[in-house]
Amino acid sequence: MLKVSGIDVFYGDLQVLWDVSFEVRDNEILVLVGANGAGKSTTLKTISGLLKPRKGTIEFGGVRLDELSPDKVIGEGVVHVPEARRLFREMTVEENLIMGSLSPEARKKRAQTMEWVYELFPRMKERRKQAAGTLSGGEQQMAAIGRGLMALPKVLMFDEPSLGLAPILVQDVFEIVKRINKEGVTVLLVEQNVRQTLAMCDRAYVLENGRVVLEGTGKDLMNDAHVKEAYLGI
Repeated sequence: MLKVSGIDVFYGDLQVLWDVSFEVRDNEILVLVGANGAGKSTTLKTISGLLKPRKGTIEFGGVRLDELSPDKVIGEGVVHVPEARRLFREMTVEENLIMGSLSPEARKKRAQTMEWVYELFPRMKERRKQAAGTLSGGEQQMAAIGRGLMALPKVLMFDEPSLGLAPILVQDVFEIVKRINKEGVTVLLVEQNVRQTLAMCDRAYVLENGRVVLEGTGKDLMNDAHVKEAYLGI
């Protein structure tokens, strides 16, 4: 469904990704695992069009995403829920949701999609007239996910959705990700909570120092000696 082939990515003269390749299959949960600085967030930003690879290609449904601007990438159905939520803090929850539905197709279905988001997140309906910056951390994450869903994603990319949340809320976020996937949205997830993500995903790739070093099912990687030692503390 989404194919990343041999991308090299730089910040100025500093190379961050080397020959990174992986594929996301239809209706699966795929996880990118790695330590801080491994290149996970850079990978998502490159797929989103915020960064451009110097080498390699990114294809989605026969379309070269690496040749598109970020708004066109969203229009193709590849949507990014960024790290740290990045909400418009002075705007209401509902206004933030509307900001997710600016592409022509999403705009046509805005009212219908918003009802779906409110069904997924009843608390967002209760808080719809409240400024996003006054929400709790967990509520802000719900609003950020809801904004992503308003764009009618075929692939929804999450960057560290559990970051900064209390443990009880972390479990809620993972349940939401699984529910979204069951409703037909393919998920690409970047997350440092390795144990939980490998337990819930279909497949995973391990990034280390900007390179893919391992791939396999979540179960296979849970049992891999290197993953156990480096990421699971076993």
